[in-house]
Amino acid sequence: MIDTPQITQSTAQLTAVIRLTIPRAEIRNVMGPAISEVMAAVAAQGISPAGPVFSYHFRIDPDTFDFEVGVPVAKPVSPAGRVKPGELPAKKVARTVYHGGYEGLGAAWGEFGAWIAANGHKPGPDLWECYVAGPESSPDPANWRTELNRPLIR
Repeated sequence: MIDTPQITQSTAQLTAVIRLTIPRAEIRNVMGPAISEVMAAVAAQGISPAGPVFSYHFRIDPDTFDFEVGVPVAKPVSPAGRVKPGELPAKKVARTVYHGGYEGLGAAWGEFGAWIAANGHKPGPDLWECYVAGPESSPDPANWRTELNRPLIR
């Protein structure tokens, strides 16, 4: 289930990220370790996260995920192993919040995409998800919240 989508302007935000290009089926194996690696690098530099963990997908491909996993930060992170400084972009986006477990994200994106098209918008090639509330906040997936962001061309 998604909230009613809104059109908004995102603001640029500094991030600490790891870029991954993997087969789609590998997402469950690499996401958790990559998040842990980012969080450890940020903590080692004495920097606190400035928002929820996110994944930023550069393009949509049914077989391959080309994306960054990271966390917003208040000041630039220094490169450390695979962790690099990055930035979430300032863009006009369609935004909604999905309520539920991660296995329902595909359907949520489908519903969201249908809303974007039905309302006369054209999405860009990229998108990002912010994991606002997940397993760390509640054992019940019904309480999980994922913010979906889709940049718009028009």
